[in-house]
Amino acid sequence: MTRQIHIGNVAVGGGAPISVQSMTNTKTTDTAATLSQIRALVAAGCDIVRLAVPDMDAAKNLGNIIREVSVPLVADIHFDYRLAIEAMNQGISALRLNPGNIGGADNVRAVVKVAKEKGIPIRIGVNAGSLDKKLLAKYGSVTAEAMVESAMEHIALLEAENFHDIKISLKAHSVPLTIAAYRLMHERVDYPLHLGITEAGTVKSGIIKSAVGIGALLAEGIGDTFRISLTGDPVIEVKVANEILKALGLKEYGPTLVACPTCGRTCINLPAIAEKVEEKLANIKEPIEVAVMGCVVNGPGEARTADVGIAGGKGEGLVFRKGEIIRKVPENQLVEELFKEIDDILEER
Repeated sequence: MTRQIHIGNVAVGGGAPISVQSMTNTKTTDTAATLSQIRALVAAGCDIVRLAVPDMDAAKNLGNIIREVSVPLVADIHFDYRLAIEAMNQGISALRLNPGNIGGADNVRAVVKVAKEKGIPIRIGVNAGSLDKKLLAKYGSVTAEAMVESAMEHIALLEAENFHDIKISLKAHSVPLTIAAYRLMHERVDYPLHLGITEAGTVKSGIIKSAVGIGALLAEGIGDTFRISLTGDPVIEVKVANEILKALGLKEYGPTLVACPTCGRTCINLPAIAEKVEEKLANIKEPIEVAVMGCVVNGPGEARTADVGIAGGKGEGLVFRKGEIIRKVPENQLVEELFKEIDDILEER
């Protein structure tokens, strides 16, 4: 088990629930736009939000944002230690900062001094695409070992200042490389790990790469917090992340749709019905398992663990709860009758 740190009121590591992160793509100097996006992320189920802090104007505006939200915010900072100090003075909950890239021991010492005083953790983030040239020369290419050695160099700078409020990430766009790096890091240290497949791509390809890579690590018990990195709306990142946790049984998150594949026994328009049900379920926040099955032969039995479901017949279908048939209805009423039962279940709760 990893040691535990706290990012604001969110515990990370040490057996705490795995937290979901995302990052705004607004300008941090644009208070209204950034607040709007943060609120949308939180509504989707985001636990921690990261903001880019590329310059002092962005750093100085953090307080205007922090005061308006309750979710912990992380300042993403590169190279300039003064931005880190200003972000901490503004009230940021955590830093994403590589201590080896901020100009020497004195600057590291200055950042650590404030971080200790304010109880602010630091995430060390190693990316495969930006490894030091000496490590590339040593290993001949980007390897898991090179990524871990890079992280250990940054860790050593913080540990030299007796600072241990640390979280680590080792990201690559290659899924096998990312998995190998995190496995190796997991063996080396007990600091909490932030998972991610960086530059995963668009929604279509990025979801697959992220689900495979992050899902594999989480299934092995590796990882304490993570972000799905997709090109586009970050709200989608949060929804995908929570679906991954739900699929692994690590979190209850909204409805679960169980739908069988079509086969020769299917006599209803199962794809259209399943899509309509999925669309309507998007408005429900409570956990509930809903089944849409293609035939009455196996439907209620195969989906007996579902809270409620429907199974198609020839121009008609069955409505059932926990595998018990309630009634038979015409095909064009299946979705309507299904949601009557869903409403009843949610009201009963």
